Amino acid sequence: MIARKLGVEKLSLDGALIINPMESSDERGAFYKLFNEELLKENGIGTYFCEQYISSSKKGVVRGLHYQAGESSQAKLVQCIKGEVYDVILDLRKSSPTFGRWTGIMLNDKTKQTLLIPRGFAHGFAALSEATMNYLVDNHYSPKDERGVRWNDPALSIDWKVKKPIINDKDGLLPLFKDAEYF
Repeated sequence: MIARKLGVEKLSLDGALIINPMESSDERGAFYKLFNEELLKENGIGTYFCEQYISSSKKGVVRGLHYQAGESSQAKLVQCIKGEVYDVILDLRKSSPTFGRWTGIMLNDKTKQTLLIPRGFAHGFAALSEATMNYLVDNHYSPKDERGVRWNDPALSIDWKVKKPIINDKDGLLPLFKDAEYF
């Protein structure tokens, strides 16, 4: 029997966390707890999630960097439930000690880790294989408040880990970081 406790790893960006799932497995299979209310509250996060999304991407797709501005800002819990992605978050909070910095982590269906992204961050990922992502958000989507930062901004120098990225037209036209709307 394998057993692992629910735990948290703080990332280099202020407020961002990796949640390592609780795992219990035996000859029948496995059971995972991805998060709980107490763990989120201990780390300064509310527990109300009002929308859930699933996205699927072909290998090589880069999505992002996306966020919701102003009162529509969203905290997110994201998890790769099929395949593997390189997930990137960018701190857009002017008052943060990590403003303007980004970090990237691998998320995949093997580790079942969940990334907690606080409000005030842009988010994107590169599909390193065919991948499916699950998102929980704490605020409703608002088309008029949709914003982004260009995925290939030279000032950010993000290595997306894919040789020939597949980008949609909309993401290719997002503003550079210097022209983005900050929090």
